[in-house]
Amino acid sequence: MIVECAVTVDEANRPGDPRLIDVVLLGQHPVERRLSVQLVELKRWSTVTTVDRATVEEVHVPGAGRKKHPALQLREYYEGFTGSRGPLHGLDFECGGFAYLHNATEDSVRPLIAVNAPTGAYARVYTSDQRERLISDFREHFADGGGVPATELLLQRIGVRNTPLLDAMICSRGEDTVFTLRGRQRKVADQIVDRAGRILPDLECPALVPDDRRVVFLVIGGPGTGKSAIGLQIKAELEASGHTVKYASGSPVLNGAIQEHVGYGDREFKESFTYFSNFVTPPDPPLDVLICDEAQSLRERSASRFWKPEQQGNKPQVDELLDSSRVTVFFLDEDQSVRPNEVGTVDLIEDVARRRDATLVRYALREQFRCGGSDSYVRWVRAVLGVSNEEPEQWTPDGLMHVEVADSPEELERVIRTEALAGASARMVAGYCWPWTKPIGKERRLEADVRIGDWHRPWNADSSAFCENGAPPSRIWGVHEKGLNQVGCVYAVRGLEWDWCGVILGGDMVRRDGRWVFRRGKERKDPDTGVKRVAVSGSFDPKVRADSIGDEEFARLVCRAYYVLMTRASRATVLYSTDEETRAYLKEMVGEVQVDGLRPTWENLPVEARVPHLPRPRRGRRMRKKRRNADSQAPDSYLF
Repeated sequence: MIVECAVTVDEANRPGDPRLIDVVLLGQHPVERRLSVQLVELKRWSTVTTVDRATVEEVHVPGAGRKKHPALQLREYYEGFTGSRGPLHGLDFECGGFAYLHNATEDSVRPLIAVNAPTGAYARVYTSDQRERLISDFREHFADGGGVPATELLLQRIGVRNTPLLDAMICSRGEDTVFTLRGRQRKVADQIVDRAGRILPDLECPALVPDDRRVVFLVIGGPGTGKSAIGLQIKAELEASGHTVKYASGSPVLNGAIQEHVGYGDREFKESFTYFSNFVTPPDPPLDVLICDEAQSLRERSASRFWKPEQQGNKPQVDELLDSSRVTVFFLDEDQSVRPNEVGTVDLIEDVARRRDATLVRYALREQFRCGGSDSYVRWVRAVLGVSNEEPEQWTPDGLMHVEVADSPEELERVIRTEALAGASARMVAGYCWPWTKPIGKERRLEADVRIGDWHRPWNADSSAFCENGAPPSRIWGVHEKGLNQVGCVYAVRGLEWDWCGVILGGDMVRRDGRWVFRRGKERKDPDTGVKRVAVSGSFDPKVRADSIGDEEFARLVCRAYYVLMTRASRATVLYSTDEETRAYLKEMVGEVQVDGLRPTWENLPVEARVPHLPRPRRGRRMRKKRRNADSQAPDSYLF
């Protein structure tokens, strides 16, 4: 049963009110064994009278005035679902619908079932005194056993469930078949490509007088709203038009994951992807388009302790980026800025566009495609952490995201490891609440820094190379199979997602007397090993806990870090706090966990929803040759 269901996620862009069906019932037909769908319109009417004797397409409802016959609404829903662009198109299905008036009797709404009432598979009407007939009719449409497989299929076709971005990049070489931009995503991508095309030179018909105008696009959206998908889409489309395009990020993790998981060789990767800090010297001539993902990670200056003085940036990093291209596209979520030296904000982008006399075009993304497509879950996380001003309420399971609280780190790890070994993608992450030891010795051994009672695990490797027992470097920790053995921090996860994510809240953010209390940690040296350990529980992030960071800013950065960590899952988040009082608060906010077949474990998922994550393709020259051959035969519509 899906409540308040739209025909597709594109309904948000439909003129007028979106078509939200009160209830969609899904299952298997008891005889024909095919998909069975019933669309339900719920009405609180207790009585109706006729308006026109010749027709009952309109009736009068006391206190509400003239209303359409419910069957006319259901007909619109039916056509939307079963039409050539509907989610049921191409499937073997039975679809019908009915109105249920639970406050009425058959006699009190007699006009709705008169001989001249609308007819069709969607035109049945039931009232409170016809409950037994309703149940009997249910049995004619639905077999026993539930409709979870059918529901998963419909959620995918509506566009709520989407292929993880990195898997989609593997599959979608030249074909728009796996990761489809939807709703606002598609509209934003199309408008950016169209407007950029008006400014950039036509390679086939060069203008006599070059157009020197510059344009800055600013796309704002929360985690999982499709920012990276849009960026990669417009990159492909503009490159296909012959323009010079680079995809830049302030996140080594996102770039590293793209290169590792999608299978780019080093040279091939550098041709298309780069970092914000690589534009101290702008390219000559400038790029046509520079796409800047994770723009909240912008720094004030491009600098590195490994660079010579003449290599350091001497102007704001954002100005370097605008110097490097005619069209610059920024994707930004201010609430994912988690370090004090990250300066990327809406105000910063708007100010630089104004100073450079560039046209600024701003978009906002709303639809949620991570976290199972659950807007409710993201709002709940924001309220519980205090990122938003909304009053936190107990989590109401919505069938899209699952939340639970573990009683111990052992339990959390057991859940995450079980799901990963079964076939799901899964990782453990934690607040930066323990010291972090660099790999030790020639063997590059990882110290088990994250210590909770007798449970000890290492952080993701603070290394650019593989470590002992194949532990991956931090930039690919989130996509390498052996990353499951370490705990990731917030700097290793931005831009990534997994089916299951176990989040450990440490001592930097604890619940006391109905409010959050934020604490900075202190360390000590283990007398036997010399390794740093926790003396006072709290934050150990050297940039965030520094004395130069005020208490208000410290609290904001810690909150944002957990906001990022708690929005990495696409099916289920498992929470654990090292603090007993905080753990009790989380349990209160999560409420009783529904486990009767609804917990989205790999075992409980229907076969249709068990989408194995793809192995990364081979890298290097042979892979590039294979791609070129594939591209030469691909259609003109590009995805990535």
